[in-house]
Amino acid sequence: MQRVTRLKKEIEMFSHSPPYGISCWVKEDMVNQLEAQIIGGDGTPYEGGIFKLDIQVPERYPFEPPKLRFVTPIYHPNIDTAGRICLDTLKMPPKGAWKPCLNISTVLTSIQLLMAEPNPEDPLMTDISNEFKYNKPLYVETAKQWTTKYAKDHSKMISGKSIVKDVENASTSNKQKLSSSDSDPTGPNKRQMPMADVTNKRPKVT
Repeated sequence: MQRVTRLKKEIEMFSHSPPYGISCWVKEDMVNQLEAQIIGGDGTPYEGGIFKLDIQVPERYPFEPPKLRFVTPIYHPNIDTAGRICLDTLKMPPKGAWKPCLNISTVLTSIQLLMAEPNPEDPLMTDISNEFKYNKPLYVETAKQWTTKYAKDHSKMISGKSIVKDVENASTSNKQKLSSSDSDPTGPNKRQMPMADVTNKRPKVT
C-alpha cells in the first residue's frame, strides 16, 4: 500500500512539474512497472536522441531502490549492452547511496547527468571506459553514431545480438584507430575533447 501511495504522488508530480528533458508514466496500468524517456542533452554525443527506459518498482519501495534499464541502446562506459546502469543511487548501502528520501524523479535526473558526465572509473564497459579516458574524440564519434542509429530511428527493430555485434565491431575498429594513432604525434589520442554540459536550450525533437 505504501508503494502505491508513494508512486501515485510521484507520477502526479511528474505530470505537473517534470524535470527538463525527462518524462515518466505508468506502464499499462501496472503500478510496479513504469516507463520513462530521457532526451539527450545539448552538447553531448546523445544530443537529439530519445532514450527509453523500463522501471521496475520493488514491493518494499521506497526502502529499496527501483530497478532501471535502458531499452534504447546507448554507447556509454556505465551502461552495458543489456541496458543495465552502474550508478550509486541505484544500489543499497553500504556499496550504494540509495535512501528512502530519493524518488524516481531524482534517479532519472541522476541518469541524465551520468549521460552528460560519464564516470570512467566505475565502468560496466571497460573498452568504452578506456576509450573515454584515452581517446575521447573516438568515443564521442561512436556514441553519436549509436545515437543516430538507435535513438533517432525508432522504426528500427533492435535485438540483443545486433547490439552486442555493434559493440564488438566498435571495439575492434576503435582499437585499430587507437593503435594507428599511437605512432602519430598528431593522432586523436594526443588531444582531449571536453564533454560539454547539458544546457538549458531545449532540444528540438521531431
